[in-house]
Amino acid sequence: MDSVAVVTGSGRGLGAAIAHQLHDRGYRVAVADIDSGAAKETAAELDPDGDTAIGVELDVRKRKSFEAVRDRVIQEWGGIDVLVNNAGRSQTGSLMDITPEEFSDIVEINLNGAFLGCQVFGSYFAEKRYGRIVNIASLAGQNGGTATGAHYAAAKGGVGTLTKVFARELAPAGVTVNAVSPGPLDLPVVRETVPADKLAAILTTIPVGTLGSPDFIAETVALLASPTAASVTGACWDVNGGLYMR
Repeated sequence: MDSVAVVTGSGRGLGAAIAHQLHDRGYRVAVADIDSGAAKETAAELDPDGDTAIGVELDVRKRKSFEAVRDRVIQEWGGIDVLVNNAGRSQTGSLMDITPEEFSDIVEINLNGAFLGCQVFGSYFAEKRYGRIVNIASLAGQNGGTATGAHYAAAKGGVGTLTKVFARELAPAGVTVNAVSPGPLDLPVVRETVPADKLAAILTTIPVGTLGSPDFIAETVALLASPTAASVTGACWDVNGGLYMR
């Protein structure tokens, strides 16, 4: 495969797992992250020579930053086929104590960032009459949040809706837009942001009794990003250990 993918927020964590999975499947991967150092480190893990992986700086809060990444990757490899909107930030907090500034900050990163990515890359994909966009949503956006704050839950709920809106808009142009909605994952960020006692309590509520696998999420993303996934669009694939069934 000679396809090209851009994965946002892929300097570490789930994004890095997705970048590794796509690269393993033959994609050229642009590791995009606001932390350019982390992006370059992950890209170097994939390909030290930089032929099939590059690290690029991306601030998902800025449209021009998305445009710069788009143009850089096109210049490097001639085109782009896949965008994974993974970048995000979670923050715990008591509902009644969240400030307007905190709410706006989390929404700007998680929701506005997905919107800008879909808009900038969706327009590009529509022009070339092919593209795959996969958004990373969250269980929190479906059930009102478990261990995360209201601002994060609201933003991720918006990602689910945006996925449908862009899917409907871009389908006639051969572009699919889907979402993957993980529950709690076995990632450093989860253990960093969720207190140990609260995490232990959450584990007891998960029907399968374990945190989700980032590698499986990455495999799910790769499946939705594949050329054969043309008949799936506007969908949200749940991977939550049975915490939310529908």
